[in-house]
Amino acid sequence: MQSFPEPPDERTGEVCLPEFTASDGVSIAYDDEGDGRPILLLHGLMANSAFFEPQRALADQFRLIRIDLRGHGRSGSGGSLPTISRLAKDVAQLAGRLDLQEAIGVGWSLGASVLWHLLAEPSSHRFDAAVIVDMTPRVRNDADWTLGLSPELCAARSRAMRDDFPAFAAAAGSAIFAQGPAPHPLAAWASGAFARSDPDAVAAIWASLIEEDYRAILPTIRQPTLIAHGAGSHLYGADTADHLAGALSNARSIAFTQSGHSPHLEEPELFNDSLRAFAAELPPVRRHRATA
Repeated sequence: MQSFPEPPDERTGEVCLPEFTASDGVSIAYDDEGDGRPILLLHGLMANSAFFEPQRALADQFRLIRIDLRGHGRSGSGGSLPTISRLAKDVAQLAGRLDLQEAIGVGWSLGASVLWHLLAEPSSHRFDAAVIVDMTPRVRNDADWTLGLSPELCAARSRAMRDDFPAFAAAAGSAIFAQGPAPHPLAAWASGAFARSDPDAVAAIWASLIEEDYRAILPTIRQPTLIAHGAGSHLYGADTADHLAGALSNARSIAFTQSGHSPHLEEPELFNDSLRAFAAELPPVRRHRATA
């Protein structure tokens, strides 16, 4: 079974990587390495910062910040159930703590919704560009919107999380990859990582996510945006990526033909090369992190 190292946890006795305390007292974990233009990597539901392990190769050119969203990985959940707004507030506070400027925000699935939230708030000034990985601006379909998931599927996922979270996590870990004759080499690892997330936090975040609607803010986003779409995604089709490219004021999409919902894991070299090329199109950074 192929796998990536899990984020260190103080309970294992391993050396801990940085954490900061959010405004409500919850401990939020993150990794920070490299130098250059910051790239802030925001993972999907039930995942954690280790799901961006292949992107660590970019640290030869960029400053990489990988956060564990609350309820995931090494981060706490807090006493109240988390929402998309709360996740975005955590990330904004971290961006301020690290004084991120001229950053590229990369949001995969749930992380894309968090990123859109950030780009609609005062924290937007910290970002020069955005990368959206296989996501829709509205998850739950209705009479006027068909580029997300059906209300029935959204409800079924809610029930599955509540009734048998380990089984739901196991199925989801396989489903994030393009389906082939054999399971993806990372499928078992992803299922295990998903199962270790906080079930109550995940269910609450999912309930919040399906209520969000970012369609109205898309035209107001000034940052150039690269849309990464997995041609074999079981969630969102090419028409969703096309909609984003048309709704955003400055966007283009790229299809990853061998990928499902996770192009950064399934075609990591192409993904990283595409991110480097996208970053090269931006104005040069004016400042770098000071070194000791």
